Amino acid sequence: MFWLSSPDQRAAALPAVWLVATDHRPATLTERSALRRGLARIILAKQLGLEPEIVRIDHEPGGRPLIAAPGGDGLHISLATRAGLVALALAHARVGVDVEQVEPDRQPPFAALHPCEQAMLRALPPPDRPLAFARLWSAKEAYVKALGTGFLRPPESFLVRIEEPDGFTVEDPQRPGSACGFSRTIRNGGHETMAAAFIQLI
Repeated sequence: MFWLSSPDQRAAALPAVWLVATDHRPATLTERSALRRGLARIILAKQLGLEPEIVRIDHEPGGRPLIAAPGGDGLHISLATRAGLVALALAHARVGVDVEQVEPDRQPPFAALHPCEQAMLRALPPPDRPLAFARLWSAKEAYVKALGTGFLRPPESFLVRIEEPDGFTVEDPQRPGSACGFSRTIRNGGHETMAAAFIQLI
C-alpha cells in the first residue's frame, strides 16, 4: 500500500493512493469533477507511461469511475475531492477512496451513524470528535464507493471501527467477514486538516 503526494510520482506497486494538494477551491460539483478528472488523467498517464490525452475516464451507470481508455488493463480507480485536495486510488480490485475536511465547529450527524459508531464518538472528549468523525466518515464513504452503491446504501447499515494508528475495519451484515482499510490524516497545504481513507474489496 503506497501513499503518494505528487502527480509526477509513479507507484512501485499497487494498490496506491495519490493525495495531491492544489490551489483550486472548486465551488460547484461540475468544477470539482473537472479538477479530479483532469488530475486523474495526468496521474494515470504517468503511471501507465502514456500521454495524458490518450487516457479517458468514464463512469459506470451507478456512477463509479472507470478507465475507458486505454482498455484491457484490469485496473480499478476511485476519485475524491475536498477543499482542493484530490485523491485517486488505483488497484487491481474494486477500490474506494475518500477525503474529508476536519470541521471543528460541526456536530457529527449521529442519526446517520451505526449505534456503535455513535457510542464511540460520544465517548470521546468533544474537542477530539471532529477528527474522529472525519476519519470515520471518510472510511464509510470509501467503502460504499468500493461497493459501487454510493450512499444508496444507508450509512448506518454497516459498522466502521477505527483502528489506531492508521487503519479501519468494516463489518457489513450483507457481506461475510470484515474488510480492512487504511486511513491517513494530513495537512492540506498547511491549512485544513484532512482525513483520507482507502479500501480495496477482494
